[in-house]
Amino acid sequence: MLEDIENLRKEYSASTLDVGDVNEDPLLQFGNWFGEAMAAQLPEPNAMILATSTPDGMPSARTVLLKAADEQGFVFYTNYESRKGKVLERNPRAALVFLWLELQRQVRVEGLIEKVSREESEAYFISRPKGSQIGAWVSPQSQPIAGRDILEAKTIELERQYAGAEYLPLPPNWGGFRVRPTLLEFWQGRPNRLHDRIQYTLLEKGKWKIERLAP
Repeated sequence: MLEDIENLRKEYSASTLDVGDVNEDPLLQFGNWFGEAMAAQLPEPNAMILATSTPDGMPSARTVLLKAADEQGFVFYTNYESRKGKVLERNPRAALVFLWLELQRQVRVEGLIEKVSREESEAYFISRPKGSQIGAWVSPQSQPIAGRDILEAKTIELERQYAGAEYLPLPPNWGGFRVRPTLLEFWQGRPNRLHDRIQYTLLEKGKWKIERLAP
């Protein structure tokens, strides 16, 4: 059905990465790389794969958008009653993957999940386009629906209801999650599949162990 997949190959030679090249703080290192992805005008540089697992080990992955990153971790927003929201409530651990193919780079993150404050969620929510705010109210995310017309009808209703409002209130079941990292890996593509991989592992008292991994 899919022919010649085994012959798809690309040599990576855009850059190199060594332990001596990286910042001692992995979140600052991420900020450096993210800044370079932004400067390169990559499409959706904040798109990341979010992987979760149920308590009994069933994995699931999807693409979400990073909306904040600082010394506390990586923040994204969602409906708390969505599939991922419910899973993260039951098993508050997650992994992230950023892939910037144009720079021949990848960043992996593993960590613990916590909800951001209601105040932080509200501040972000009202900064969104009004149409996106309406969408958050309209969609029972991950739930089966009979058809798109249901969403469209609710959208029209809310557009009329809040026509004179600058923004909508924050839905009670919508907000942010923060991934507090315990491990980060920075991957730089190299020729002959001998890629550079630098891993940070969180130790006690906020210290990070930095080491090179075999490709």
